[in-house]
Amino acid sequence: MYVRKKRNRSGSTSVVIVDKSTGKIRYLKTIGTSSDEKEIEMFYQSGKKWISKQVGVRDMFREAQRKEEEKQVTEHLLSNIENILLNGTQLILNQVFKLIGFDSIDDEILKHLVIARLCQPSSKAGTVDYLQSYFDEDIELHKIYRYLDKLYNTQQDKVQRISVAHTKKILGGAIGLVFYDVTTLYFETDESDDLRERGFSKDGKHAQPQIVLGLLVSKGGYPLSYSIFNGSQYEGRTMIPIVEDFVKRFDLEDFVVVADSGLMNKSNISLLESGGYKYIIGARIKNENEEIKQWILSLKKQDGLFHELVKLAQSRLVVGYTDKRAKKDKYNREKGIKRLKSACKSGQLTKENINKRGYNKFLEISDNVKVSINQEKIIEDEKWDGLKGYITNTDLPAKEVYEQYSGLWQVENAFRVTKGKIELRPMFHFTHERIEAHVCLCFVAYKVYKELERILKNNNIGLSVDKVLNISKTITTLKIRLPLSGETLTKTMLLTARHKSIARLFDPDFWKIG
Repeated sequence: MYVRKKRNRSGSTSVVIVDKSTGKIRYLKTIGTSSDEKEIEMFYQSGKKWISKQVGVRDMFREAQRKEEEKQVTEHLLSNIENILLNGTQLILNQVFKLIGFDSIDDEILKHLVIARLCQPSSKAGTVDYLQSYFDEDIELHKIYRYLDKLYNTQQDKVQRISVAHTKKILGGAIGLVFYDVTTLYFETDESDDLRERGFSKDGKHAQPQIVLGLLVSKGGYPLSYSIFNGSQYEGRTMIPIVEDFVKRFDLEDFVVVADSGLMNKSNISLLESGGYKYIIGARIKNENEEIKQWILSLKKQDGLFHELVKLAQSRLVVGYTDKRAKKDKYNREKGIKRLKSACKSGQLTKENINKRGYNKFLEISDNVKVSINQEKIIEDEKWDGLKGYITNTDLPAKEVYEQYSGLWQVENAFRVTKGKIELRPMFHFTHERIEAHVCLCFVAYKVYKELERILKNNNIGLSVDKVLNISKTITTLKIRLPLSGETLTKTMLLTARHKSIARLFDPDFWKIG
């Protein structure tokens, strides 16, 4: 639609509105006719205004029509939503589970149980509800219990083989260092049996039955293997069986076993050496003979300075000092003494109130079953601040022995995550098979946790695993069923800035490169 100046035979000029939208010229309106140029120009401008007004009305009509159509389409779309899933965590963890290789175990229940354990650890009945409510996965409770028996009987070894193969791959083909430590897992029951027995609890649950869990992890903290023992088992006797079984099953060569001083006894050292294993074990330097103790206390206390002493034909004692450890030792002692003084109430304390796990080494018990703080013991203890010893039969330099031993925190972190985030304990199963299966599930869940941690770090996604999982718990997926074709469309909604901070994890191409 436009304005046209039409020359008439009489010599005058008509200003008309022309429409050519259909391909043919149509005269819609004559604005005016004149022979005066100024008047013709006035008609021309009036024609343009008329067109603008008409176009505006038409656009308003079309806009209203489009809005109505948009509303109808949206209402139709919403009425065909089949489900809304809070499955952001599932979408990420499915990819990690597959990347490790656990999907080669042809059983979807394993994957669902592992992912639920990482997202919202709960009882098996609670897990069934969670999977149904958040992921629309319908698994019956009896199938889960049946699967636990299957996991124990046929899949437990395969799970560990997959974990070891993947760990070797990401470490360049060799394990190298093997860190070992133990913890205890208690049960919410008063009943005990040949496996669940009362013993020294690392959780302070001395009155409840427990089991002992031994765990091997690699450099970087990736879980390799585990074993469980009855709750009264002395932890020093757990290491050799696990190491020997691990070496036998996975044909491991050229590695170093690293363990803390709780595993340091003559029997373990002898068995490690007779098996040809290299080791670095924390030394109990305060329990050495007087000659060695005097040598240790005579050493120069300089930050990062290490000394060596040949103890046996095949091993040596490495002793080092760090300012950081000295500050920690002093802080812990002063905290313990403060607690003792508070309990003593004017310097005396009944025997029943002694904290057996605290700094009772500074107490002196008299015949009348009363105790007092011994200042001489405190002064003697101060001499050892900052000193730490290591027994090793490796050829590694002293500083490297210290650095390798420092990696033991990774086992402690494994216990912290599995007990806290994954809720490995307390346990509510009572048969050996179900207990083993529960521990195995948590083992797989921790492997998935560590692999996601590695992926986030390697791809410079500056968020922790816990932060990523918390964000993804608010990410939804819409499932829309098309009524005519019967096809179901899915759309994962990344709406907020927090969602977009982890958007790469929802891109299929991201997971192709590992």
